[in-house]
Amino acid sequence: MSPAPDTLVEVSDLSKTFDISPPWLDRVLERIPRQLLHAVTDVTFSIRRGETFALVGESGSGKSTIAKIVVGLIPANAGHIEIDGVTMGRDTRAVRTLRRRMQMIFQDPYASLNPRMRVDAIVAEPIRAFGIAHGRAVRERVGDLLRAVGLDARDGQKFPHEFSGGQRQRICIARALASDPAFLVCDEPTSALDVSVQAQILNLMRDLQAEFGLTYLFISHDLAVVRHMASRIGVLYLGRLAEVAPGASLFRNPRHPYTRMLLDAVPDLDMSGRPRTPVTGEIPNPIDPPSGCAFHPRCPLANERCRREVPLLLPAGEAIVACHAVAEGRAAA
Repeated sequence: MSPAPDTLVEVSDLSKTFDISPPWLDRVLERIPRQLLHAVTDVTFSIRRGETFALVGESGSGKSTIAKIVVGLIPANAGHIEIDGVTMGRDTRAVRTLRRRMQMIFQDPYASLNPRMRVDAIVAEPIRAFGIAHGRAVRERVGDLLRAVGLDARDGQKFPHEFSGGQRQRICIARALASDPAFLVCDEPTSALDVSVQAQILNLMRDLQAEFGLTYLFISHDLAVVRHMASRIGVLYLGRLAEVAPGASLFRNPRHPYTRMLLDAVPDLDMSGRPRTPVTGEIPNPIDPPSGCAFHPRCPLANERCRREVPLLLPAGEAIVACHAVAEGRAAA
């Protein structure tokens, strides 16, 4: 099935397994079997042009792995990724051209900037690498990008250590915009920042999205951030999608028990009197995941079928949900 005309990114049946086994000789001498970490399993989603699609979940759910696979930093074991009509993973001229049109904003602005390079050289690197401009035009474009993210063109002469965390993330955003991308993968871009600075960066990203028509894949574990940014949300649990729904629908009427558990733990900022329930239990070991539905050891609605059979993503109102309890009508709000 071909993607809809307004679909920019199409991810189908994506899976990734990491071999974390000890060296072969150690395994032979100690009679240890191979150990495989199942980071992502059969993940499917699409992103429309100009929208923000968020992936949320606890640490270890596979969010950052998906982000790195989508931009080509690590290969998938199985699955299909199509961006703007081009299938990723094939060594063609179209894929090399596409790499200019997608960029990534990393989680830690302290680690993702070269401390030995001045800011103007950092932002200019994609411009020179893709041959977008030369000579004086490069300097002018770098100045325009720095101003676009709320900095001054003269800041280009400084080194990263001369800036605060929020300013460094602005530099990272300017660098990501330097190649004139259509698609940005944002891997927890505000998690290393203070709350007040987070709001500034998120508002900047929304303004830039409106100005340049950007499409975002937004990775986060913070539901308050996701509520502010995303038009659609995918909830990950142990490498699988548990629920995908429009943002407003997911917060108003979460269907999957895991989504409900995450939302019940969010502080009641509206002071509606809703009790806050802390998240219980821990995400299982991905080396040895539970049988059936991976969430069943923590789920109050689990039955024998949940322990035995992996649920499929099925339509449930405005959402698609992978839950036997929802499919059987046992998960009424």
